[in-house]
Amino acid sequence: MQLEVGKIYEGKVTGITKFGAFVELEAGTTGMVHISEVANTFVNEIKDHLTEGQAVKVKVLNINEDGKISLSIKKAVEQAPKKDARRSGDYRNDVWEPKKAQQSELSFEDMLSKFKQSSEEKQCDLKRIMDNKRRNGSRRSFGK
Repeated sequence: MQLEVGKIYEGKVTGITKFGAFVELEAGTTGMVHISEVANTFVNEIKDHLTEGQAVKVKVLNINEDGKISLSIKKAVEQAPKKDARRSGDYRNDVWEPKKAQQSELSFEDMLSKFKQSSEEKQCDLKRIMDNKRRNGSRRSFGK
């Protein structure tokens, strides 16, 4: 059976390394899932997500001229619709998207003026703190 790019297959994890996992698709056909293609979240340790002998669904991303097969687990898993995350503006399915209403309420100029005002307030506060430190520091150095 010939593998096709873009199709999803069942496989079995045969090996785990720091940079990815090897998955056997058919007898004698093995591909590699890079660490960035294991899950939709940041993967620090592959062993936290996969174990040897585990059955997984993988999507064939690429087949090189050398015969190397690139696979993806995260693209093989059907994603839940992001509609809820967009509507509620919270964390769901490891994706955060702000509420649409918040984005459309302010124009770019309004957001820029708010940023400038906030920045000026922070600069004034910082200047006041530094001036107080300089005044207090100079008194101590000339005193007993």
